[in-house]
Amino acid sequence: MTVRSVARAGVLANVAVVAVGLVVVALLPSSDHGAAPEGRTRITPAPSPSASRQAAQPAAAESARKVKANEAGMIPVIMYHRLMAKRRASIDRTPKQLRAELERLVREKYMPITAAELVSGKFNVPAGMHPVVLTFDDGSPSHFALDAHGNPKKNTAVEIIYEVAKKHPGFRPVATFWVNRNPFGIKDRAQEKRAVAWLVGHGFEVANHTYTHPDLHRLKAKKVSEQIVKQERLLKEIGVPSSSTFALPYGSAPKKRGVAREGAWDGTKYHFDGVFLASARPTVSPYAKGFDRNAIPRVQSNEKKTGCPVYCTQYWLDWLDKRPGERYTSDGDPAHIAVPKKLRGKITPSRAKNVIAY
Repeated sequence: MTVRSVARAGVLANVAVVAVGLVVVALLPSSDHGAAPEGRTRITPAPSPSASRQAAQPAAAESARKVKANEAGMIPVIMYHRLMAKRRASIDRTPKQLRAELERLVREKYMPITAAELVSGKFNVPAGMHPVVLTFDDGSPSHFALDAHGNPKKNTAVEIIYEVAKKHPGFRPVATFWVNRNPFGIKDRAQEKRAVAWLVGHGFEVANHTYTHPDLHRLKAKKVSEQIVKQERLLKEIGVPSSSTFALPYGSAPKKRGVAREGAWDGTKYHFDGVFLASARPTVSPYAKGFDRNAIPRVQSNEKKTGCPVYCTQYWLDWLDKRPGERYTSDGDPAHIAVPKKLRGKITPSRAKNVIAY
């Protein structure tokens, strides 16, 4: 079965699962986030290096061939929601499940980058490794909180990411958090500023997921822009740089699709370099002709035996592992795009001068 036919068959089914799961989450209390009691003082993690600043290795056809580089390949953009000690909805994950999935990514040589880095095309993944984007929707307290010592709380997403990175120094501790009007459940504005300053300062991306998380398909274009601008103003107020990426609530696009990417309301303009869905397949490379900035797909984090027999992370990571030629494999040189000769035609013409075909 081809990538295209698999994706087409799975998109509607997966979006339906996500939508139902999100409705269930919205109706449930959010006080239990599966976080363990705070431990003793820990050393505050150092900021993560930028994916564009890591030491790059100049690529040549022979070195690209050696690592079987394919920078036209597929990249998993993984979608997470709440972390819960006990799952209450199909899209919830436990801290144990997140750890296990991150450990798998380590074993299979994936390197995290942010959504902003993906859409910019400016990221440096070591030769022979594969980029992956970890994304967390809705700004749950289970994603991030600081303890009394100013460190990420135990069993939050950020703490788990750092825990895995500490065990495996090559695993870059970054992720993208798409948040609404109450980021991470923090009620105090000063504490919100402190939290996002920590995240941004440590290389994480915090970006726009609308103000109140409505189904944008049900709104008129003006109301869509209002939702986006209100959230962008809030993020600016608490110290977040202008969002370069945007995730559609429920994966539901407005009737006028372009308004999700750029527009204006009440005198404030906005523009995103990429709009992300909640659909059922990895994205193609940002250098490939098929890359659509208005509709970048993601893969729901889930296992075959716990609610998602196909089209979620276990399915797609298995699929890519069995078909390494379909997966994005880096040449280690961000200045060039390395592909097998037979795939040269897949690269967008604007990038043609940077191609190394072997």
